Amino acid sequence: MKIFKWILGCLGSLVCAAVLAQAAFPNRPVNIVVPFPPGGAADQPARLFSQAMNNVWKHPAVVNTRPGAGGAIGTVAVANAAADGYTLLVTNPSLLILPDADRLFGRTPTFDRSSFVALGLLVADPVVLVVKSDAPWKTYQEFIADAQANPDKITYGSSGAYSASHLPIEMLANAAGMKLRHISYAGGGPAIQAVLGGHIGVTASSPSAVSALIKSGALRPLVSTGAKRIASLPDVPTAVELGYKDAEFYIWIGLFAPANTPAAVVQTLRADIQKAVTMDNGFVQSMTKLGAVPDYRPAAAFDEFLNKDAERIKATLLRIGKVD
Repeated sequence: MKIFKWILGCLGSLVCAAVLAQAAFPNRPVNIVVPFPPGGAADQPARLFSQAMNNVWKHPAVVNTRPGAGGAIGTVAVANAAADGYTLLVTNPSLLILPDADRLFGRTPTFDRSSFVALGLLVADPVVLVVKSDAPWKTYQEFIADAQANPDKITYGSSGAYSASHLPIEMLANAAGMKLRHISYAGGGPAIQAVLGGHIGVTASSPSAVSALIKSGALRPLVSTGAKRIASLPDVPTAVELGYKDAEFYIWIGLFAPANTPAAVVQTLRADIQKAVTMDNGFVQSMTKLGAVPDYRPAAAFDEFLNKDAERIKATLLRIGKVD
């Protein structure tokens, strides 16, 4: 009888240990996929966020870039990854834009918003239109006048058709009656480098990705797409204040897990993310130095934000129509 109780006790201990081991999350490194090249608007916040998460978890959060197809390749990879919380996605409005763009062309989307569960919003900034410092346009009005006088002559770069850097430029062009020539790159970082190298005339990006280059004098900002001016760029007008109300756009950076990730893991992720971005660990200070004020919103508020943004993006795509 004593032996039987001893065996049951051992088995119970083993079961408890196994349950605890399963419950402990994370118990190995977490892979954070950024579906764009290094240096873009999503990459920098992702790396600062991973550093913040390292202060919360005992295991590292490792950022991996998987660029291509305007963000679709890395996004699909996460959608198809094991739904265990160990592969996460840090992305931008391309999550909403690309599926609707596929439908616009009669294609079946390779992913959708329903492929993921929202974990939290990290940043929501307007984009800023930038040119090389020695470009002939000193103001946005000069740029518009030149583009209207020379349709399809001024080139601009984006991270791919209907990407989060393509859509706002097309919105600006549509609002001002301009026709610009689009050149697609593997991501926002390469597009910025193309402007710096004089290969294209203009691109658009988040303030955090171009703030240092603006301060150094390498890039000149012409206009931003928010309802109000960017705090770190107070001299840069908004398209809205110049009368182009249909050009309002925000490039947000959010964190997602694959759909069907266990509820307990999702709950842990959301709680740990909130700790990471609200603790005094340098995330807010670092983002502010980059020119972007973090706009953290927990899952419920982020879902509400996504609902409104999805409606606006869909309406914009229908208004712009098919764009090469």
